[in-house]
Amino acid sequence: MGSLPLFPEQASTIAPEVDHLLYYLLTVAVFFTLLIFGAIFYFAIRYRRRSERELPHVIHGGLTLEVLWSVIPFGLTMVMFSWGASIFFTESRPPADALQIYAVGKQWMWKLQHLEGQREINELHIPMGRAVRLTMTSEDVIHSFFVPAFRTKEDVVPGRYSTTWFQPTKPGKYHLFCAEYCGTNHSRMIGWIYVMEPRDYENWVSGGGPTGSLADEGGRLFESLACSNCHKPDGSGRCPNLVGLFGRIVQLSNGSTVVADEAYIRESILQPTAKIVAGYQPLMPTFQGLVTEEGVLELVEYIKSLGPKPGAPAGANVPVVVPHQQ
Repeated sequence: MGSLPLFPEQASTIAPEVDHLLYYLLTVAVFFTLLIFGAIFYFAIRYRRRSERELPHVIHGGLTLEVLWSVIPFGLTMVMFSWGASIFFTESRPPADALQIYAVGKQWMWKLQHLEGQREINELHIPMGRAVRLTMTSEDVIHSFFVPAFRTKEDVVPGRYSTTWFQPTKPGKYHLFCAEYCGTNHSRMIGWIYVMEPRDYENWVSGGGPTGSLADEGGRLFESLACSNCHKPDGSGRCPNLVGLFGRIVQLSNGSTVVADEAYIRESILQPTAKIVAGYQPLMPTFQGLVTEEGVLELVEYIKSLGPKPGAPAGANVPVVVPHQQ
């Protein structure tokens, strides 16, 4: 079906599943459309009134018929729901070993950053056969990251992170669109996804960024903002140690807990009083307007790179704290 204009090429693992669901929906819709219109024309002719004195025959009840036209549509719609929900949950759960890439939408361009330091605008180079996880946000208005060949579309909302993933199956060059109206030049917010053979991708990405990896740049930004004056790795500073923070459970002052993921670290940087860590005062100033979205991503990646404390069990869900004072 990829040769037809209405059916883009299938270039990801999820694309066939999405298309099969679409074919099912189209088949059901076409079948019942023809059935209903056929019945209308048949009954209009078969039971037309032939004289002024003719009265219609009144039918009282039809339990079997009513059960059929209730149960059959219910069964068909439940297949739609369960099938669609299965695809939704698959698309919303990226594999743990997926390649991490950050994306920032802005009127009217896509800015993409690789962990190795490579930066791209309106272009994204990825390896074939490997799952790719995109963590996305917007600098201004709502955008939508849409790759027809991958059958993936995810809204990119300012002030929060959204995630999508895909695993390309064919090397090539594929369209990237913004599928949410975002201003006068919305139609020009387009780009390309380049799916490369793994060896070619390794050669492309081996150069890294001009100033090092994303975590390296985040470390330099961390130092330039004087964050290290308070967040000391030995725990002697005025605020918590960040080593081993990412992925841990954080105890808050109101008695609740939260997992220190990308969204939480971002909120701690831009809105430090939103969730106060137990045992600490809300002294940290906001960096809203002082750090760009790209800078926030660099800081997030730097904090993620600070692995667990020496001797601590990897991945242990022990309570730790995150920065809320600076």
